[in-house]
Amino acid sequence: MSRGAAAGAVAAVDLGATSGRVIVGHVGADTLDMTQVARFPNDPVRTSDGLHWNILGLYGAATAGLREAFRVAPDITSIGIDSWAVDYALLRNGRMLGDPFHYRDERTAAGVDAVHTLLPHSELFERNGLQFLPFNTLYQLASEPSELLNFADTALLIPDLLGFWLTGVARAEVTNASTTGLLRALDHRRDDALIARLGLPQGILPPLIAPGETLGTLLPEVAAALGARPDAAVTAIGSHDTASAVVAVPMQADAAAYISCGTWGLVGVEVARPVLTSEALAANFTNEGGVDGRVRLLHNVMGLWVLSEAVRTWERAGHTIDLPTLLDSAEEVSEPSPVFDVNDPRFLAPGDMPARIDEWCAEHDIRPPRTRAEYARSIVESLAQAFADAALEAGRLGGVDVRTIHIVGGGSLNELLCQRTADRAGLPVLAGPVEATALGNVLVQARATGLVSGSLESLRHLVARTHAPRRFTPRAS
Repeated sequence: MSRGAAAGAVAAVDLGATSGRVIVGHVGADTLDMTQVARFPNDPVRTSDGLHWNILGLYGAATAGLREAFRVAPDITSIGIDSWAVDYALLRNGRMLGDPFHYRDERTAAGVDAVHTLLPHSELFERNGLQFLPFNTLYQLASEPSELLNFADTALLIPDLLGFWLTGVARAEVTNASTTGLLRALDHRRDDALIARLGLPQGILPPLIAPGETLGTLLPEVAAALGARPDAAVTAIGSHDTASAVVAVPMQADAAAYISCGTWGLVGVEVARPVLTSEALAANFTNEGGVDGRVRLLHNVMGLWVLSEAVRTWERAGHTIDLPTLLDSAEEVSEPSPVFDVNDPRFLAPGDMPARIDEWCAEHDIRPPRTRAEYARSIVESLAQAFADAALEAGRLGGVDVRTIHIVGGGSLNELLCQRTADRAGLPVLAGPVEATALGNVLVQARATGLVSGSLESLRHLVARTHAPRRFTPRAS
């Protein structure tokens, strides 16, 4: 698409669980273009004390990407940073006390026991509105050695940490902070009473900042190193990647559910207020902060992680796997495929996914897959069923009469998954945009800097005009 005369430029740093990108976005009233200027791997590092994120490597790769962004678009005025949720670095006097742990590290089990000894999950849900996930930030904090936790004066989630290094300003962006379990669900303010009851240090979270607010201008030495204009700033966006992705879901009516599908599948609806009912608790749904004060009522589904880890298992065994070819073979599988519970905790950690699928099938007296194509088809069918169930349940819990399901993110490229989700839900699926997270990041910056204006609905109209989704119509069983 050609760029209108009024279009301006912003930069998005989008960190995923397996890779990161830096993207230049040009945005105007009828313009929404993105150019990827850098892509880099995000490989966790295992040390003697557990699994960590290589945060310094990520920061180095991100700043190298930003240098390229300012080279190709010197008029960039704003940077926005998003990533996965819940993980953090501890700091004292601005200095990091160690590399952040990965949410898949096994240490959190002790934190779950410590927290639930003080408060059962049901009571936590009444306060923070979050589904039970054993790696939520409050469980991770409860698993820290007390001497380390008491020595720290700040905990910064991953996007907040990078923003701090760029600007020198420490804040907790509210959509991501809402995943920590330390904010009140009803107003998304810090729950100091809960923090005290858990024995966590007061003030461990810095002051909150909302999407659209300016975190700060780049430190002079950072601006010089990046080749940036001296007034370039970091703008708070929906720094939880799902919050940014939901901004760019091209919903044209309220009667829609969304699936942000990548390593995880985040399945839900957008509502005005948190849903804290006993039904939502029993269904293990979560209420997370969204842009413009919206609430993302959703359920975490294991996502494409299961397929990716199965592929890695086969590759470790010496096989060469081409994913499009594998999915084409999976589509040709004619026999019924076993549908397993992708949310079973056994599928969370890295490892041999086909063996775990076999184990699940044996426990449930179901014939397991036999070929790689059958495993892939079984994974897709299981994801599609989990997605369909969660989308319909989200609508029921949130009072939304779901008539359409939007799939955005990398999963929107998986045609078999999109079609089978439509078939199993009995509802049309609209697939795309693939780059929803980066688009949402760019759009919130663009609105904050005056390149566009209006409500979330107007931003979504711009997405729909410039990135039309593909429609999958449900087929009869």
